[in-house]
Amino acid sequence: MTTRPTGDDLPTVFRRADLGGDEKLDLMEFTLALEELGLSWTRSETQDRFEKADSNLDGFISYEEFRAIMETRGWAGGPVADGPVAHA
Repeated sequence: MTTRPTGDDLPTVFRRADLGGDEKLDLMEFTLALEELGLSWTRSETQDRFEKADSNLDGFISYEEFRAIMETRGWAGGPVADGPVAHA
């Protein structure tokens, strides 16, 4: 069962997944964060979501990008943000 996280859960999930401690997630760490939230997709679906979340195209997901995609996609509680992430 997927539990919809609240905005307060996201920093904790992000920190746990940030194995390198560099305050950004690579694709593997992003996958870990999604799995912790109960969001499990195929490798190509996860790659697609990673690319959509990476709004500055640096190859990593910052906390701000992580929170934005989680809220924009409705995967987290809180207001739906209008941002650079396109709706699927």
